[in-house]
Amino acid sequence: MSSKYDMLTILGPTAGGKTSVAARMAYILKGEIISADSRQVYREMDLGTGKDLDDYIVEGRKIPYHLIDIVEVGYKYNVYEYQRDFLKVYSDLKVVNKFPVFCGGSGMYLDAVLKGYKLTKVAANEQLRSELENKDTEELIGILKSFKKLHNTSDIDSRKRMIRAIEIETFYDESKDVDDYFPDIKTLLIGVKFDRDSRRRRITERLKQRLDEGMIDEAKSILDKGVSPENLIYYGLEYKYLTQHVIGEISYNEMFKQLETAIHQFAKRQMTWFRRMERKGFKIFWLDGYSPMKEKTERIMDLLNS
Repeated sequence: MSSKYDMLTILGPTAGGKTSVAARMAYILKGEIISADSRQVYREMDLGTGKDLDDYIVEGRKIPYHLIDIVEVGYKYNVYEYQRDFLKVYSDLKVVNKFPVFCGGSGMYLDAVLKGYKLTKVAANEQLRSELENKDTEELIGILKSFKKLHNTSDIDSRKRMIRAIEIETFYDESKDVDDYFPDIKTLLIGVKFDRDSRRRRITERLKQRLDEGMIDEAKSILDKGVSPENLIYYGLEYKYLTQHVIGEISYNEMFKQLETAIHQFAKRQMTWFRRMERKGFKIFWLDGYSPMKEKTERIMDLLNS
């Protein structure tokens, strides 16, 4: 494919139909999908994370996908590991000339790739932390400003964030040979969304469908395999309320209503994140979720080739 872009990114809120669009585009482009979902990385967490694996079958062909089902439930995967794993998959696809279609709705995971900086796992420096705890806020700000670059402009929001930012900057300052290279990826950003009322209706319908398909039994199965209720609740949203219901803390109706509300709020936060991305200079071309698939794909191809 001849294009000025190295990758296609399909993003959007939950229940917005982005996966089916991404799979269709991967089919057209003879590419493969790289997932940007912070919970679909876990095995066995299928219905609760909305994997919708049938969406990856297009015209009878299974579209290859990556970074789904890569770690065991109970493990606490993080954005640093995600960026590392993304880079490996992206590089491998480029070697075999497969066009990457980046798809998801997890803001931090999208940022880890789209902002083009490489995260480095910086361990806690207890001695430095102890020294910094004795300094007042103005001194901490002064120390942070003494570095050539701030780790993040929001790092002065709290003492804890300032201390962590200084810790990170100190690490980089003392580790001149650290590998902070990140490839310059030119990506077309496509957003798929429905109007607010339609999005809410789709979320509710999808929740009912997943419960009918056995989402509660899925949570029970994970608990039966030895994952503690506390660890399963850690994954949030569906697993928080499903676990509370399974262990008898809340009724089915309470679980449904609270979970429905939580997913609506989550989708709203996702849209807020995407709007923030746009304010920071990312150009997202939004597609109406109701438009026919052929219309969506033709629009994306026009943008890729323009």
